[in-house]
Amino acid sequence: MEVVKRIEIMASSVELNKILKALEKSGVPGYTVIRNVAGRSVRGTVSDDFSSLDNVYVIAFCSTEQIDTVIENLNPILNKFGGVCFVSDATQMNVVRCVGS
Repeated sequence: MEVVKRIEIMASSVELNKILKALEKSGVPGYTVIRNVAGRSVRGTVSDDFSSLDNVYVIAFCSTEQIDTVIENLNPILNKFGGVCFVSDATQMNVVRCVGS
């Protein structure tokens, strides 16, 4: 098992390309995007009706050495366009082979 950093970003879908480019620029090896995210925060409620103002949820993982670069590249985007980012510790299980086949 390997210790990694978990990056969770919730932001406007309009800014998705900028966020993904920042992750790629930081060397993040991959990410998952979930569209049409609804929820509630101290800033208010975001509905899940289909519009151009939908929110997205991006989850990615990187090494502990990369996280400072990731934050450095994401901060200007989130500060200018809004959104939130959470960084936490996670453990990656290294699966050697699939026994289900």
